[in-house]
Amino acid sequence: QVQLVESGGGLVQAGGSLRLSCAASGRTFSSHAMGWFRQAPGKERESVAGITWNGGSTYYATSVKGRFTISRDNIKQTLYLQMNSLKPEDTAVYYCNTDPPVLTTADGLDYWGKGTLVTVSS
Repeated sequence: QVQLVESGGGLVQAGGSLRLSCAASGRTFSSHAMGWFRQAPGKERESVAGITWNGGSTYYATSVKGRFTISRDNIKQTLYLQMNSLKPEDTAVYYCNTDPPVLTTADGLDYWGKGTLVTVSS
C-alpha cells in the first residue's frame, strides 16, 4: 500500500513559483502512473498533470500547460510539480495520487493524502 505526503505549498504572489513534492511510502510507487490533482474552494477536485511510471510521458490540463512541470524520482519515491507563472485561479489544495486514483484505505474508502495548500495573491 502506498501512502502519500504532499508538501511545498504556501502563499505566493501572482507570477511567482512554487515546487510541490509528494513523498510516497510503500513498495509500489515506481510501478504506478502518478498525477497531481487540485481542489479549489467550492469546486470539485480536478486533474492537473500526470506522468507515466517511468517518467517517459506526461500530460497537463489546458489551464496549466506551459506553466507547470511534473516529474518523478522513483529512487527517492517522490513526485514533483514545478509551478511557474502562478495565477490567482491556481489557488487550491493540491494532492498527489496514482493516475487514475486507485488507492484505498483499509476500510475500502478512496485514499487521498492531506494535500498542500497553494494560495496565489493578485
